[in-house]
Amino acid sequence: MIFQPAALALLLAASLNALLLAGSGVFALYLLKHWNSASGGERQIALERRTYLVSTLIGLSLLMGLPALALFVHNADAMAPFFTGAMCAVGSLKANDWGMPALLVMLAGFFVSAAWLVLNHLDSRGWDTPLIRAKYRLLLLLAPLALAQAVFLWLYYLKLNPEVITSCCGSLFGPDSGGVAAEMAALPMSIAMPLFFVGWLLTLAVGAVFIFRARFGRLFGVLAMLHFPLALAAIVAFIAPYIYEQPNHHCPFCLLQAEHGYAGWVLYLPLFLGAAAGIGAGLADSVRTESLAAAAPRLAASLAKVAVIALAVFGLLVLFYMQRSNLVM
Repeated sequence: MIFQPAALALLLAASLNALLLAGSGVFALYLLKHWNSASGGERQIALERRTYLVSTLIGLSLLMGLPALALFVHNADAMAPFFTGAMCAVGSLKANDWGMPALLVMLAGFFVSAAWLVLNHLDSRGWDTPLIRAKYRLLLLLAPLALAQAVFLWLYYLKLNPEVITSCCGSLFGPDSGGVAAEMAALPMSIAMPLFFVGWLLTLAVGAVFIFRARFGRLFGVLAMLHFPLALAAIVAFIAPYIYEQPNHHCPFCLLQAEHGYAGWVLYLPLFLGAAAGIGAGLADSVRTESLAAAAPRLAASLAKVAVIALAVFGLLVLFYMQRSNLVM
């Protein structure tokens, strides 16, 4: 399995990203210890020069790494036919003990990377690099995530064995499996559906207030962050069954397949974009420095517009799939 082109691309990208961020993490520790913007000494000048190079390399690496999550899930889904018992990406990911941890680490890395890119963009707009410490502190979280991602991916692909009998998605999202996935699948429709749509409308309303009134930006960021797990729970609880037209099929990964019209890709792309942009808008609105007095609100408003549009599209798509479904629940 390790010789698949997609797997090799993921391993190469994750390994290079881990090496780069590990080295950048060491640099971050040095910078946080010695950075003094009021100093005109030789060490401070050297640090300022190196930060431009390091930040540029990190930014390019993170931008290239953002699609890795989608490629990993797509590859896991494509490998399902190789494993007995697998019907979608769940079976491939559960073929050994490292698939699911790799997915969770990549999911966390996606949003932390997006947040770092927002801070880095803002920092480059300030004449005094006001967010230098904040973004390099965040890098100290990002570097271990990148290392863990590379390790988990290597362990996952190296330990894949086509002769292993794995489990289908029903074992993960079934009522007898236990765990968070089964609890989401078991959420009553009378709770899951109102909770999702109320949260969706509240997030859009606060986002609109921020765009037009420049108020509640940080609240919008928090709501966009909370909306993401709420939307995932809603997909498992009732959105997926409506698309499958089967009340007991809750898998969010089977939605990625052609037989269901690639509904998963249609739903997940605006969801991830909206959540990441909303979190970025909240971060940008939290910046209170003189050198970014104009740039930070401008970026926050732009990201909020992207987030509101993307989350609105996601919610409307959910309504569309529910309306056209023949399932009655």
